[in-house]
Amino acid sequence: MTATGVRTSTRPRRGWSRDRVERKVFGILRWVVMAGFLGAVLLPFYYMLVLSVKPIESLLRDPGSLFVAFDELTLDTYARVLAPVADGGQGFGTLLANSAIVAVSSVVLALAIAIPGAYAISRLPFFGHRQVSALFLASYLFPAIVIAIPLFVLFTRLGLRGSLGGLILVYTAQTVPVAIYMLRNYFETVPVAVEEAGLMDGLTRIGILRRITLPLAMPSVVATGLFVFMIAWNEFLFALLFLVDKRPQWTVSLGLSQLSGSIEVPTTILMAGSVVLTLPILVLFFLTERLLTGGLTAGAEKG
Repeated sequence: MTATGVRTSTRPRRGWSRDRVERKVFGILRWVVMAGFLGAVLLPFYYMLVLSVKPIESLLRDPGSLFVAFDELTLDTYARVLAPVADGGQGFGTLLANSAIVAVSSVVLALAIAIPGAYAISRLPFFGHRQVSALFLASYLFPAIVIAIPLFVLFTRLGLRGSLGGLILVYTAQTVPVAIYMLRNYFETVPVAVEEAGLMDGLTRIGILRRITLPLAMPSVVATGLFVFMIAWNEFLFALLFLVDKRPQWTVSLGLSQLSGSIEVPTTILMAGSVVLTLPILVLFFLTERLLTGGLTAGAEKG
């Protein structure tokens, strides 16, 4: 209270310090950068989806339009893409089935080999186990084209060229090294005390792997399986080498390359094929997101 009777505040005036300014600026920039990256990632997919449901006449009139009128929406492009070749379509229904068989089989075989292999490297002491782990990654130092021709000759002599079974074997051999490396890193984070408790209860190593380690490492198993699935689903080089002369055995990546290389196929059909190729991966990712991000080992070992 001053002499004139006016009440004055004793609270210090809050100024604009450097720390406060930086917090404000970087807080705004963070959202701007996130929005920019999100737009850069989603815009191509959005434009692809718009083109796939737009009539070719509308696309020719305004190729740069990012919107499609409601009365112009059409799913005829998807019907033509999925319809059999005998009915005038592109046969993507059969191609999707072939790709699903190859991808799922590759995941099952790769995990069946990689899980015990990764567990042995991470838990069982033997001479050179660290060097073996490094050799798995060293296999990726060589480009795929180096082994493509030898595999082509070998599979031709074995009678496996032109079959989905041969392609499954190639994808399994191609993905097992990195799958072992990914799973080994996660198995090493599983508490050893939990497995030792299982040994004291009479479990064997196989029992520990099946009942303790695998449930705890399920996020890594799912992530590794998704990685193998994406490779087998999108791979093109080996599918072209082994299946080029067997049209009924083609995978969806080969079918899409045929669409992109033909001048007779409208752009809307090509975009519909691209959506069909991309959609299963997106659906699978969102279905497994909880396991991919979950930390099932949290709280497994206390104290």
